[in-house]
Amino acid sequence: MNNADAERQERIEAALGYRFRDRALLDEALTHRSFLNEARGGKDNQRLEFYGDAVLDFLLSGMLLSRFPGSREGELTRLRAALVDEESLGRLAVALDLGQALRLGRGEEKSGGRTKRSLLADAYEALLAAIYLDGGLEPVTRVVAAHFGPLIDSGELYGRDHKTFLQELVQTRHGLLPSYRVKETTGPDHDRRFTVEIYLGEKLMGEGTGRSKKEAEQAAARAAASVLKES
Repeated sequence: MNNADAERQERIEAALGYRFRDRALLDEALTHRSFLNEARGGKDNQRLEFYGDAVLDFLLSGMLLSRFPGSREGELTRLRAALVDEESLGRLAVALDLGQALRLGRGEEKSGGRTKRSLLADAYEALLAAIYLDGGLEPVTRVVAAHFGPLIDSGELYGRDHKTFLQELVQTRHGLLPSYRVKETTGPDHDRRFTVEIYLGEKLMGEGTGRSKKEAEQAAARAAASVLKES
C-alpha cells in the first residue's frame, strides 16, 4: 500500500468514526474489480458488497420495527427498499467522500467511476461488511444508525406524501391518528383555494393551503410534521 492509499483510508476512518484493526478488510472494501484487472493479487469488494447488503437489511429492519411499531409488513418493506436504493446509498457514499478513496482501474477512472452511483453504492455496502467483520455488531450498528436515522426521521423517504409520514410519526409517538378539517374555501370556482387545519386529538398542529383539499392536507401535514420533529 502506498502513502496515497493510506491517507485515503485514514480519511474514511475519520469520516466513519471507526478505526480498523485489520486494514486488509478496509483495503478490500475500497478495491473495485477494475483495479485487479490491472494489478496482481488482492481481492475486490464484490464479496463484501454481497455480505454488506445482508448486514444492512438486518440492521435497518430492526430500526424500522422500533421506530414504526404500528406499521405493517408491506409498509416496512417499502421503507427499507427506499433506504437501500442506489440513490440513497450513493448519497451516503458521497458524504463520506468514498469515491476518492476507491482503488480503480485506469479505464474506470477515466470513465468517471469515482462518481458512479452504482459503484459508490456497492462500495458503501462493502464498507459496512468490513466494519462488521473487523469489529462486530456494535460499531456497524452505530454507523448505520448515524447514517440512516436522520434519513428516516426527515420524511424524505415518503417524497411528497407528507400525510403518510405524519401518520407514522404520530402513531409511533402518541398512538393517535391526525384529523383534518377544512377551515375555509376562498376564490372563484376556476381558482379555488382550500385551507385545511390538522389536529392531534383536539390540539391544532398546523394548517396548509392548496388548490384542492388533498393538496391542502399535504401542506398541513408537512407543517405539522415540522413541528413534531422539532419538539
